[in-house]
Amino acid sequence: MPKIDLEAIEQSNSTGYPPPFAAAVGGRWVRRLGRHSGLADFGVSHVVLKPGAASSQRHWHEDEDEFVVLLSGEAVLVENEGRTSMRAGDMAAFPKGEPNGHHLVNESEDDCAFLAFGRVPTGDAHYPDIDLRWSGGAYRRKDGSAF
Repeated sequence: MPKIDLEAIEQSNSTGYPPPFAAAVGGRWVRRLGRHSGLADFGVSHVVLKPGAASSQRHWHEDEDEFVVLLSGEAVLVENEGRTSMRAGDMAAFPKGEPNGHHLVNESEDDCAFLAFGRVPTGDAHYPDIDLRWSGGAYRRKDGSAF
């Protein structure tokens, strides 16, 4: 059935980030809608950020376009150019290969929810604020050493 029952999809707050970088996303809860729905060309995730949580570490992808739509609550988009408040209905796009590190942070006292569209990246991801890089299918330090 094309209509998605959000509550029937498992919600997870797991992350692959190594310590101490995982703490920032401890209040991020994700439902993988695309995978659940059988989509193959792109992914869609329903994400809830608890107060104080970030969507990710600030990052950009060499080979993945990303697009987000805020559904409820408030978040702050943090990117190279600064900080932008986002509310329900606001959208943001992050073209692949553009070195604009970005993430959403919930600085409010209430949950916020958004949809994130993209696909599983196969290339590198860069984290400008911390000693982290996604390369070769694993998180590594910027010098290439393992955690």
